[in-house]
This record gives sequence, structure tokens and C-alpha cells, in this order.
Amino acid sequence: MRKAIINEPLILASASPRRKELLANADIPFEVMPADIDETLPCDDPAEAAEEISCRKAEFVAEKLMKEEKRDSFVILSADTVVSIDGKILGKPEDEEEAFNVLKELQGREHEVYTGVTIGIKHPGKGVRYRLFHEKTRVRLYPVSDAQIRDYIATGEPMDKAGSYAIQGSFAKYIKGIKGDYSNVVGLPIGRVFKELNQFLKK
Repeated sequence: MRKAIINEPLILASASPRRKELLANADIPFEVMPADIDETLPCDDPAEAAEEISCRKAEFVAEKLMKEEKRDSFVILSADTVVSIDGKILGKPEDEEEAFNVLKELQGREHEVYTGVTIGIKHPGKGVRYRLFHEKTRVRLYPVSDAQIRDYIATGEPMDKAGSYAIQGSFAKYIKGIKGDYSNVVGLPIGRVFKELNQFLKK
């Protein structure tokens, strides 16, 4: 049986299969409770926007746990990932043409991936405490032709991804290099999460 790093159940406020896989691979037990929130970007700053949306997710799930499930003790983990280039945030594409335009802009260049993370902790008889942080990773792509971009979009893989690509998928062959945490680009900076969880739980 796996030994948990926490005494409380870890609630992942996300339905992302990538985040679930990262937690499972890191041997961190969890249960899933997706947050149904408005993910409209609150500002133009990518780090701030990612943190704010992750916080909205954690608060949504915390309220649900307390009011609907009457839980008095829990630990919530939520995250949101955004891609930025030239100071502009690139969200999930609404259609194939938008995905093409985003990938066309990214090809042959360096961009940034930010994941905002919120940890929410509630102990019996006390209110919820939150810790927010973000991780930033720089990613550089090789030049990619229009035909290669179209072929990639045809796989359907980019349609629910920030920046219109998945670094762990078939688009990996166009990655020239990264500076920072690889798992952050996938959707959750797992090493930082583990560190922050342990530090926060000690307080």
C-alpha cells in the first residue's frame, strides 16, 4: 500500500488526465473533484492569471466540500496552465484555424509556459488556508512548416491544450529545448507541488 505524504485526502480540483497521471506517477494518492468555474482570464499577466484561475478552482471545490459533503477536513490541489509569447497569453484554441495561427506564431521561437497552483487546507473546526504560487518554463520550438502544423492539428491533440500543443504527445518532435520544469509544461510542476505541500502542511 502506498504511503501518503499527507494525513488528509488530497482532492485534485481538475479533470485533466495529464495532472492525474503526474500525481499518480509521483505516488501521491488523490481523488478527483473537478471545478466548474468561469475560466475567463482575469488579467493580461500570465503568472497572475494562472494563479487567479487556480485559486477560483480551489475555492469552488472547498465550498462544495464544506456545504454539500459536510467535510471539515481536507487538502485541495488545483492548477491552471497558460502559454505566453511576447507578453500575450495564448489560451486553448476555439477551432482548428485558431490552433493553426497559434502554432504558426510559436514555431521557430521561444515562449513561456506558466502553471499557477493553489493548495487549500482545512483542519477540523478551522477555516480554509490557501497558498498560491506559479512555475515558469521556457520552451523553444524548431521551425515547423504549415503542412506539419496542419497534420498535427488533424490528430485533434491540440484542441484542449493551452498554446495548442502537448509537449508529451506527437508534437514532442518539434521541441528544440526547454529551460525549467518539464512537468510544468505538461500541466503540473510536480516537484514544486510536493515541496510546497510538505512545507504548507507543517504550518
